[in-house]
Amino acid sequence: MKLHELKANEGSRQVRNRVGRGTSSGNGKTAGRGQKGQKARGKVRLGFEGGQMPLFRRMPKRGFKNINRKEYAVVNLKMLDTFEDGTEVTPTLLVEKKIVKNEKAGVKVLGNGQLTKKLTVKANKFSAAAKEAIEAAGGQAEVI
Repeated sequence: MKLHELKANEGSRQVRNRVGRGTSSGNGKTAGRGQKGQKARGKVRLGFEGGQMPLFRRMPKRGFKNINRKEYAVVNLKMLDTFEDGTEVTPTLLVEKKIVKNEKAGVKVLGNGQLTKKLTVKANKFSAAAKEAIEAAGGQAEVI
């Protein structure tokens, strides 16, 4: 096979429909927009209901959404206990071992479970109980 013999698969490439180019094209005159009305004349913005109060404005608004909220990937002590003694646990290692799916804004270590091994844990945040438990096991808790 040579480069000049290559062809796209049948049906993989479709010709763009040229609208409003005469009646014989099948999409001439009104160009597939029908007759008259708002949709034939111009664009209608998303959620517009013809002047009726739109659904998103009829629904009650509750609470407060902080747009600057940081979401942390959570790791408990019982998950850290799976590592060998003396391991340096970092967020990248946690992702590699599939303990954490993705880092998000950082990793936070929580104090749920027991830690029996001496580990050096590097994370963005620690709960007070987690930090205490890591140091009690003879390890170190380092904030990145």
